[in-house]
Amino acid sequence: MKTSRIKFAVRLMFFLFCVSAVFSESGDIKQNIPVTSMPPKWEPLFPSALWVKNIPIKQEVLIQTVKTKEEMDASLKFDESKLQSVLLNNDIFALYGKPGAYTMGILGRYSPEEIEPIMNEFIITYDEVNKERGIIPAFYLIYGTCWPEGEIGLLRLSTVKKYIEFAAERGWYVFIDHQIGKYTVEQAMNAILPFLKYPNVHLALDPEWRTTQPMRVIGSVTGDEINKAQEMMDKYIKENNITGRRMLVIHQFNSIMIKKRANVRSDYERVQLIHCADGFGSPQLKKDSYAYNALAQNIPLKSFKLFSKPTVAGAGYDQPMMTPDEVFNLNPRPYLIMYQ
Repeated sequence: MKTSRIKFAVRLMFFLFCVSAVFSESGDIKQNIPVTSMPPKWEPLFPSALWVKNIPIKQEVLIQTVKTKEEMDASLKFDESKLQSVLLNNDIFALYGKPGAYTMGILGRYSPEEIEPIMNEFIITYDEVNKERGIIPAFYLIYGTCWPEGEIGLLRLSTVKKYIEFAAERGWYVFIDHQIGKYTVEQAMNAILPFLKYPNVHLALDPEWRTTQPMRVIGSVTGDEINKAQEMMDKYIKENNITGRRMLVIHQFNSIMIKKRANVRSDYERVQLIHCADGFGSPQLKKDSYAYNALAQNIPLKSFKLFSKPTVAGAGYDQPMMTPDEVFNLNPRPYLIMYQ
């Protein structure tokens, strides 16, 4: 299958991580990461949303050598390859939910072992439609759940680790989602940044739940707060010698969810910002919502979420469910497909 190589790469990265972990002093995930303010960078967007073409070559300080043009070109190409996005040649299909919570998405209704054949069926269906591109399976875990008055309930670390390891063994990704609640974006990011030590993990924030009145008042973040989240993530990746780039997903289905959206940047070197069209309804309603997100050309990488019939009476869902063909024919095309 055309996704086998990417799965092998993910497995290899996870194996190397596990080997290095044996020699580390502690495997504990720290919840409080110091935040250092940095001045905003006002640079042009990358020539492509999917990779960095011009990466400065770091000069050696201790060893003074002069490289030939061929050596410099080769070094630049190698550095660039480490930053290229998996989205160059692949799409991602993610199953969404909170493990152990039957009413919160498909991941709440099945164990990882039970999910695997369900996932494989989806992957086959979507892989047939996206032609020569590969498709990577993913778990989309609700890690921080917004409770009444904006309190946040966190998923057990042992549960998160179980899903991360299960996914890594199969070449799958894991997205760790935080609903923010009454807290700041910085506090939410500090809670999930440590999961980036796992090579198959990416992050997400859901502004809908940045509120003290969940289910009654739709929450929001600002464009500057999204930039702050990216800045923190970019800095954390570099300071902890984490290779490659990682994705940060931001949800939106209502105009109020991202205030001052035009301020959002998508040029952080080690972060790929993904803009997800959330919300349930008819195909036309969902297309209209997606079209509104498409207006934000400063966030070029898009995502689309699908809602199956829920277990809770009266809860909304997609009627009818859009087909893979309809999803990939959206303009611009989504790179991350989410299924709740």
